[in-house]
Amino acid sequence: MIARITGRLEEITTSSVLIDTGDGLWYEVLIPVSDIDRLSAKLGSDIILHTIHHIEGDPSRGQVIPRLIGFLSEADREFFKAFTKVKGIGARKALRALARPAAEIAAAIENKDDKMLVSLPEIGKRTAEQIIAELHGKLAKFAGDLSAGASAKSQLPEPALEAISALVQLGEKHTDASALVERVLAVAPELQSAEEIIQQVYKLKAGNV
Repeated sequence: MIARITGRLEEITTSSVLIDTGDGLWYEVLIPVSDIDRLSAKLGSDIILHTIHHIEGDPSRGQVIPRLIGFLSEADREFFKAFTKVKGIGARKALRALARPAAEIAAAIENKDDKMLVSLPEIGKRTAEQIIAELHGKLAKFAGDLSAGASAKSQLPEPALEAISALVQLGEKHTDASALVERVLAVAPELQSAEEIIQQVYKLKAGNV
């Protein structure tokens, strides 16, 4: 099982990226539509993707192709696993359907917002109803504040969003993680990476900021 891949982002298409991991190894990794713009900004830089090792094809006929599917956070990967448990939604369909951030889609499911779901590629009204029927009440941890109708903190820079996601994975509640990151950036707006922000968050919690 390949759970994570690190390397230089060399190419990006409408459905996948090509990563140079060194020693002559280049990996094609399928990605959700929603990550294309975010990853385009990182072209030529080193990135980390949290991956799923997926097998396409029909094993009974010996026609199988191993694929890697990659996500910018562990939370996005776990949401994808939940999303693809819905009857009729395979990996490829899910990747095309996820044209909005996972948190927004999770919030729509928790809020039973079938209109938002129908606006996604590949998702018709019947499929939207099926998604809500199978996943409603199970995705609050992915939706965070959005499930209560709050607006997304879209004005936060990318490193801040990555820091919030990482803090949630480390056990913080989404609301607490967001508040901590905002407090850190209020006093140290010069921070440029998620790692630096997280370090300052823990200093803040320890009373050293």
